[in-house]
Formats: sequence, C-alpha cells, structure tokens
Amino acid sequence: MRLALTLCLMLTTPAVAQETFSGAEFDARVSGKTLYFERAGRAFGAEQYFPDKRVIWAFEDGQCQRGIWFENADSDICFIYDESPEPICWDFFKQPGGGVSARAKGADPLNDLFAVHEDEAPLACKAPDLGV
Repeated sequence: MRLALTLCLMLTTPAVAQETFSGAEFDARVSGKTLYFERAGRAFGAEQYFPDKRVIWAFEDGQCQRGIWFENADSDICFIYDESPEPICWDFFKQPGGGVSARAKGADPLNDLFAVHEDEAPLACKAPDLGV
C-alpha cells in the first residue's frame, strides 16, 4: 500500500522547474570564458564566449564556426553562425554549484548539454579559424 501511495504521489507531483539564465545573467556567466559540453556523458563540443556576444563553436573534430548570440523576445538564448544564418535557440539552465546546462528549444531533456569544464583559454581551431 505504501509503495502504491508513493508512486501515485510521484506521478502527481509536478516536476521542479529549472531556473533559466536571462540574457544579462548568461552574459555575466560566460563572457570571456570557454565552456566544454558533454551530452549523455560524451564530449559534444566547446564554445568560446567573447565580451561583445561573439562566439566560436568548436566541434569535436576541431572545426570551428564563428557566430553571435542574443536574447530573443521569448527570453531564449539564440545563436547565429556564419555557416548557418537561421537562429538556433536554447534554454540555458542554472545548475547546482554554478554549473550550466543547455536544451535546444523543443528538444528532449535526454539530449541536454552539460558544461563539464570551463577556462579562459582560446579554442584550438583548425585553420583558417585558429581561435582567438
């Protein structure tokens, strides 16, 4: 009986909403840093954030794309890259201990990205984008 009651409570209790970064909070958190992301425990890529909202995304193979980020009217953090002019929008979530995770708009939470390391070093991009 206790097990059934516990299961019912778990199914009817709303999930705790994750707190997202506003554009200003995101800027303060990432500006001047490089964040390294994993998805499902595997390296996914890294992004270098500049103080003027420019970014460089590095794929795991070392290829890089330059872009910019901005906060849209829905408070999403969106990116436009030189190679892909359509905005790609994300929710960036505050994690315990100051961590960061990200979910593409409309994506399954199982595909969330987690920042597992950060530093102030430039990315090691293959030519012609050699990092900055």
